[in-house]
Amino acid sequence: MKSPAFVFDLQGIRNQLKSLNGGDAEQPLLWIDRCGVDQRADSLLSYLQQVGEIGFSEQAFHVKSIENDLRRMRTLDFDEDKNPASAVAARLENNLTKACLSYCRGQRFGFVNPNRLFNHLDIEKQDSARKYVKYRGLFDVSMDLLTEHYDAEVKNKIKNDSILNYLQEIQPRDPFYNRLKTMLAQTTDPEQRQRIIVNMERCRWRRHQPLTDTGKRIVVNIPAYHLYAYGPNEMLDMRVVCGAIGTKTPQLSSNIEYMQVNPQWVIPKSIIDNEVAHRAGDSAYFARNRYDIVDKATNQTLDARNVSRQQLLSGKYRIAQKGGAGNSLGRIVFRFNNNFSVYLHDTSNPSAFQRESRALSHGCVRVAKPFELARFVLDNPDEWLLDRIHIAMGQSPETEQGMQWLQSHPDQETRNKIIGYVPVTPRVPLYIIYYTLWPDENGILQTWPDVYGYDKVMWNQLKTFTL
Repeated sequence: MKSPAFVFDLQGIRNQLKSLNGGDAEQPLLWIDRCGVDQRADSLLSYLQQVGEIGFSEQAFHVKSIENDLRRMRTLDFDEDKNPASAVAARLENNLTKACLSYCRGQRFGFVNPNRLFNHLDIEKQDSARKYVKYRGLFDVSMDLLTEHYDAEVKNKIKNDSILNYLQEIQPRDPFYNRLKTMLAQTTDPEQRQRIIVNMERCRWRRHQPLTDTGKRIVVNIPAYHLYAYGPNEMLDMRVVCGAIGTKTPQLSSNIEYMQVNPQWVIPKSIIDNEVAHRAGDSAYFARNRYDIVDKATNQTLDARNVSRQQLLSGKYRIAQKGGAGNSLGRIVFRFNNNFSVYLHDTSNPSAFQRESRALSHGCVRVAKPFELARFVLDNPDEWLLDRIHIAMGQSPETEQGMQWLQSHPDQETRNKIIGYVPVTPRVPLYIIYYTLWPDENGILQTWPDVYGYDKVMWNQLKTFTL
């Protein structure tokens, strides 16, 4: 076997690596052996040279330095003063590893961690010394997350010569990502490029329930203030009202499990503290809004005149608004499991849907076409089921059976209770998302306002890859 023309001093390279970034001088080299560097470096470099296509700079991934040092290694272009062989090899090893890990983490999991970013954004409570800070939860999407073992996995792929296959595997497969990537190549406006890059990042988050599922699903895009319900043979869309700036609607993924018609509204403690407690003793206010005050320990309904502000703030009492006309949830609510106590629901204030800016709620999503949405989530509902929902919602029946039932039940309370709990089987996936570039109901890509400022906070992290 022919001996190599040049043999690299592996221990000398390790010593140089230690001076570059600390660590153990005995650690194994990933890219370089005594004969130099092989095609694995070229495989990585071919991907790094394309980062401009996703809006990033080559400088962020040391591309020029890698190119120069690869050339030096292969032409044996060394000199003892400025570029000794061990120093060049160590620099190349270091830059290849850093660039590979950074690129793989980002393309596999996203360059921004949305759990860390959004769930440490809005302060809900803090003490005067700021030793205790509680943040409002704003993101809960089931997705793949970076683990502490991931870097070791990538290093094993480098050592086992499977890095090229892995680089191919981790490229985002979302068709919308590729659509944005094409759009980026055609855009020179800095503001629009920034918006595209941020939305491409959202496509890198590997949801366990992909947005591209082909079955029945509901997507609420917060910046568009719009709901899109997609089915195999149907499509429904409507305006929505989302959370105000101080009570943002969270991003989440879940499944619609059931509906409640004419639901009682149990008022969250945050609303009691901020909007209700100061009306303690005002029985006319509680009567006008049809609020009941219930002792949680005894389940007894109390006289509003006898309950103080301090008692309402104690958390020992539940305040609930009776169901029916005028209820803040409207006539129907769509329930799904989540950690924020939010849901989709009707409203007693439909005029809000006429506004352009509809960030008005306490976090829930109000829907403009509640009956149509109820029809959509049900699997082949019979006419009588739909008519009972119609009647309970205060609408005219559409069947002969419904008309006959209405004639024999003139009492409004009885009509309100013709149906209450309605299971949704199979459950319908729900996604509450935040995309400032997203197709409208006609599939035309639209630009939506950054209503919560999320693009800005994401860009503050992504821009380090663009400089």
